[in-house]
Amino acid sequence: MEARLASFITSRRVAHLATADASGRPHVVPICYAFDGVALYSALDLKPKQVAPRRLKRVRNLLENPRVAVLIDDYSEDWSALAYVLVHGRAEVMPEGDERERAANMLREKYPQYRELLPEEPTILKITPEGATGWGRL
Repeated sequence: MEARLASFITSRRVAHLATADASGRPHVVPICYAFDGVALYSALDLKPKQVAPRRLKRVRNLLENPRVAVLIDDYSEDWSALAYVLVHGRAEVMPEGDERERAANMLREKYPQYRELLPEEPTILKITPEGATGWGRL
């Protein structure tokens, strides 16, 4: 991935994750994430939800269809300052292990709220980029 795209991704705090079910029906949600230069990680935290974390639509979708897109963008009323990076890749629910623990620690470091809202054994989604494009003032 180009350094300017990676830098933009690393420096932002919110993205939008797009998933689709097996029939192609899209679903988009805002996410908090950490990026280590290789993969993006997003946790299913302890904020109240109507279903168990693994029953959330985004999780069900990526289990049916692991192809996802992540949009990280800057909006400004000054349109000369607009920018975005669009990442296409594959997502998975991470198994237990060192990588998941490292991802959880990265998320807790980036977002202090996760020190309380991330379970001891968190469900973490790993997005492995297969391509990325960017536009605007990156």
